[in-house]
Amino acid sequence: MKIGLIPVNVGVPNAEAMVGMAQLAEGLGFESVWTFEHVIVPNDYQSKYPYSPSGKMGAAPDTVFVDPLIALSAVAAQTRTIRLGTGVNILSQANPLYLAKQAASLDFVSNGRFMLGVGIGWLREEFRAVGTPFERRGARFDDYVQAMRKVWSGETVEHQSEFVDWTGFQSHPVPVQDPFPVVIGGTKGKAFERIARYGNGWFAPTVSVEQLAPSLEKLDKACAQFGRSRDEIEVTAMWLPNPSDLGDVERYADLGVSRLIVPVPALGKGNPAENMKTFAENVISKVA
Repeated sequence: MKIGLIPVNVGVPNAEAMVGMAQLAEGLGFESVWTFEHVIVPNDYQSKYPYSPSGKMGAAPDTVFVDPLIALSAVAAQTRTIRLGTGVNILSQANPLYLAKQAASLDFVSNGRFMLGVGIGWLREEFRAVGTPFERRGARFDDYVQAMRKVWSGETVEHQSEFVDWTGFQSHPVPVQDPFPVVIGGTKGKAFERIARYGNGWFAPTVSVEQLAPSLEKLDKACAQFGRSRDEIEVTAMWLPNPSDLGDVERYADLGVSRLIVPVPALGKGNPAENMKTFAENVISKVA
């Protein structure tokens, strides 16, 4: 089982600490490090965060959110093997040509270690601040993914749609990885249809085997609908580990999960570096 760590870009005191966490993770045997994204966290918002009963995300307005692609570029420059993922960037509110260029460039400078995790977004107030319509963000997402893949091909791009008008250009460098991994996050709405149609991976925001299993059944049905095997889709799930009972790792593996991502706070209170070392000794050495 691959074991990842999230987030390396949130709540960090400085760049040295952020990069140091990733370097330590690489040395301890973590397979990947991941980021969260919010361009802004409003002082107050009416939008409902879909993965918390409170409807609020666990981040205050003054929380440090280093831009994921900049954070992972800094990490890429100071590491050699650990994989880098966004979990997830909000594609529907981004400029897709800039994001395609940045993602390809990050894969290029990291020598093929980047995984672009993307989602449609839920925070209407953030879309308003960015200047992007919140409505039809799902359709915009679908179109952007298809258009960005044309950019990554290195061939002349032709893509005209309701959202994009691209013609007669190429973009280089292309990603090192082929296919370049697009990891689609979420469980709401048409998430499973999107994963089956456009994804190389699924970033599951569930935190237990019991939460995950019904969603995998939905993913299986979506894959069958679009003529794909679920084996083509790498499943990455959030994990709240119990170091004294690692039996759920086998249960995740039996469900077809390839990677478990541990939130830094789930490693315990106190010094994060010491918690990571303890976790590596007690958990990674046994399951990775």
